[in-house]
Amino acid sequence: MNRTQEIMELEGFKTLTPIQEATLNRKDRSRDFIGISSTGSGKSHAFFMTIFDLIDETKDQVQAVISVPTRELAYQLNERCKKLAEHFGIRVRLCVGGTEKKEGGLTPQIVIGTPGRMKDLFLDDKTLRLDTAKIMVIDEADMTMEFGFLEDVDAILSHMKSDVTVMVFSATIPEALQPFLKKYLNSPEIVTIDKDTDFQANVKHYLVMAKHKSYKEKVLDILPAIQPYVCLVFANSNKEAAEIAREMRENGYDLVELHGDLEPRERNKAIRTITSQKKSYIVASDIASRGIDLEGVTHVISCGFPKDLKFYMHRAGRTGRAGRDGLAIAIAKEKDMPAVENLKRQGIEFITMDVKNNEWVQQKDRADRKAPNNSPMANEIHKVLHRKKTKVKPNYKKKQKKQVERLAHRMKRQKIQDDIRRQKRERAKAKQREKNSKSE
Repeated sequence: MNRTQEIMELEGFKTLTPIQEATLNRKDRSRDFIGISSTGSGKSHAFFMTIFDLIDETKDQVQAVISVPTRELAYQLNERCKKLAEHFGIRVRLCVGGTEKKEGGLTPQIVIGTPGRMKDLFLDDKTLRLDTAKIMVIDEADMTMEFGFLEDVDAILSHMKSDVTVMVFSATIPEALQPFLKKYLNSPEIVTIDKDTDFQANVKHYLVMAKHKSYKEKVLDILPAIQPYVCLVFANSNKEAAEIAREMRENGYDLVELHGDLEPRERNKAIRTITSQKKSYIVASDIASRGIDLEGVTHVISCGFPKDLKFYMHRAGRTGRAGRDGLAIAIAKEKDMPAVENLKRQGIEFITMDVKNNEWVQQKDRADRKAPNNSPMANEIHKVLHRKKTKVKPNYKKKQKKQVERLAHRMKRQKIQDDIRRQKRERAKAKQREKNSKSE
């Protein structure tokens, strides 16, 4: 039995996922590789299996480096890797902010860490040699670039051996990432897993209007109507995530929270709890969401929408995996409606719902309703937001936003002018009544 088969047996895998098959069935495993696949598609084990097949446990040196953009993802990968490493007698070290820079004992054979901390240890402090590695994995490459960590990865790779095998895994490959890939990857094998496999059609999308309530209040309305195995609640900021978590705890929900305001020790504990699947509810900030990868997610609740709507797709894509049904619930306010319309144009079919007496009740879709009022200006804004799908032009979102802002400004000015005229009429009537009373 080879190590890949042992890992499958240890993890209880019956078959390999598409990205795992593509990674492991390569004729030349020393060739550079780009795997385009979403979080949760099994890519972590794809590179774990590749790495464990290469490691020589008798050599006292770093043989594989795994770079990830967030501490959350580094903690989670480290927990998974340690389980496998202990089985094979291989040493693993975690290198992230908040951990000790110097560690005693033998040199690790696998290093997992964030680019900044690994660069510090390797190039600045010179306490950890990474240039002995035979393979370097860059996980979540698009996110690494978005967060500005590509320079640190560049610095690390520029000091490694020229024959190091580079494996890049990412949900997308943005154009801005291409120069980096051309610099360090030599004729890479590129595998793209079909997006239909990544973003399953068996995920329902519910749109729930918050109306006069806050996001956290609406979350409490929704929770009694669902019976999740694991429910992820996503917020757009650390502060909002902490507030939602506090509100849920006060109402008796046992949960784990994960966001940037936690102390390193708290974050580490949260990752371990998430990985062990001890809690049914996880409240996370938007940035932390890309570092979460676990099975059994049945429900996802989004409190509002992130600025970059790709993150909404990543959130909703946590559920409905491996042929299971999933439910993505988006709580929206009026300010969120442009994001909702944008996602509809991208093919997301929202069902407008609400919860009454702890049960789901379907509501009339907002697009089928009349404009908020019958004034010509309100109808103009309604037409702009619900214009029929046409050929999309560059910067159409900005132009649409400016157009709506101009119309809204005109509507506001019109309302003020109407109020002034009404007040003038009321003052004139009051004066007339006063004159009439005096003449009597």
